Amino acid sequence: MLALLHTSPVHVPVFDALRDTHHPGLELRHFVDAELLERARRDGPEAVGGDVRQALGRAARAGARAVLCTCPPLGGVAEAPAAAAGVPVLRVDRPMAAAAVAAGPRVTVLAALHSTLGPTADLVEEEARRAGRPVSVRTVLVDGAWDHFTAGATEAYVQRVAAAADAVTGTDVIVLAQASMAPAQRLTSAAVPVLSSPRPGLAAGAAAVAAAAVRDR
Repeated sequence: MLALLHTSPVHVPVFDALRDTHHPGLELRHFVDAELLERARRDGPEAVGGDVRQALGRAARAGARAVLCTCPPLGGVAEAPAAAAGVPVLRVDRPMAAAAVAAGPRVTVLAALHSTLGPTADLVEEEARRAGRPVSVRTVLVDGAWDHFTAGATEAYVQRVAAAADAVTGTDVIVLAQASMAPAQRLTSAAVPVLSSPRPGLAAGAAAVAAAAVRDR
């Protein structure tokens, strides 16, 4: 079973649909705590480290073979050695960051929340160091988009994200930092690759569950 740690319930059907399409038979269990993101935005990710560790522990005790954290601001805390839950813990945006580095040295990160920009840019730079590639990361806050998201105006939210992606110039690849931004991929007309995290992140989680099953045989 793959456990997913979310900070919004809107991600549940997204990952369920991806599972049904690409990983049929993979058991998912969703843990949602919206307050974690609000506190992390207000006080910093380290302020919710204890709660993240507790959530990871609950997932492990529930039988998870791996845990996928779908909230970028919490990704570093979830991956930290201090958060060890006895099972692999992955952040959903790491495969996306690796793909961005492979696409070219000029990476533009789009986010609807300011608190997501720094962690995502840091992750891209970390993956660049790991790959031994040069990278220049630019961050863009999509003004007003988060207001649409919190109001439940999903289509307006993704349209604003897509418009922001279309306006980007001088880059080799565009990264949509938040999982909720993924639908903007189908609306953008950007001339460079536009990457999102849910599909490759879930694939990494599925691979971790499969590897754990092999080890346990």
